[in-house]
Amino acid sequence: MTSLSVLFLGGTGIISSACTVRALALGMEVSVLNRGTSSTRPLPAGCESLVGDLADPASVRAVIGEREFDVVADFRAFVPADVTSRLELFEGRMGQYVFISSASAYQTPPGRLPVRESTPLRNPFWQYSRDKIACEDLLVDAYRERALPMTIVRPSHTYDRTLLPFDGGWTVVDRMRRGAQVVVPGDGTSLWTLTHHTDFAHAFVGLFGQPAALGESFHITSEEWLAWNEIFRTVADAAGVEPRLVHVPSDAIAAADPAWGAGLLGDKAHSMIFDNAKVKRLVPDYVASVPFSQGAREIMAWFDGDPARQQVDAAMDATMDDLVARYRLG
Repeated sequence: MTSLSVLFLGGTGIISSACTVRALALGMEVSVLNRGTSSTRPLPAGCESLVGDLADPASVRAVIGEREFDVVADFRAFVPADVTSRLELFEGRMGQYVFISSASAYQTPPGRLPVRESTPLRNPFWQYSRDKIACEDLLVDAYRERALPMTIVRPSHTYDRTLLPFDGGWTVVDRMRRGAQVVVPGDGTSLWTLTHHTDFAHAFVGLFGQPAALGESFHITSEEWLAWNEIFRTVADAAGVEPRLVHVPSDAIAAADPAWGAGLLGDKAHSMIFDNAKVKRLVPDYVASVPFSQGAREIMAWFDGDPARQQVDAAMDATMDDLVARYRLG
């Protein structure tokens, strides 16, 4: 079997870094195009580094030349103009364009669970999600009108060792460790799905070069469904503390901090569980194998490995203090 030639646009992010490693492990010829500035996740041995700025298409043309690729996987497209730019660069020179969308594009709040790829796309709360929907619309039109060989993939909450699962990041752990109360949106019982980036990569790379994936959309998630109370307690356990949780309505959080609230009302405040049957039909050996209890230990080991990583957001800390003062019991 001929090895696939794969170009990652990005390649050193939380999701894409694991996909790069997975593609190399499967013997693919991997090239990564980015600005070459990441130190958190350096490129693995065996892949080709191409330095260019996607915001400057001329720099991409200069480094790509006339090359063609079996797969172009785009982790850096967020608005339709980004997708249009990619197609101007690569259409006719790629066998498959894989666009990374977002599971937050699905109907929010969901009308029924579990979420399937047939679930409508609608998110009136979060501009990020609406932009991803607009990107998908552009690609679907291109597939229908001229058979653009595209595949849409919607990650949900995918993490690696550098990413804590809640807004505020390390600020929340810092509060836990000094005995301060921490804000949990809602009553903490809504279900959430966290997916380790190595698990996501297994299914994602498995879609490369598959004719049956063209013109299709897929989400890729774990099937470990955790209540937010349990997520906070799992992180606290990995941090070696007992958490003091204060439940605050998401609407109140949005009033206090609109940016925080947009991500809650447009995503995290709602139970989101997913049916992965569609991707498993094409990647039948896909099983999400990393439980969040293990992921939380990886996260804490990374943050504790270098105190410089333990950055407290003073503004977020103050907002949490205010919300705790208003909503704590007793």
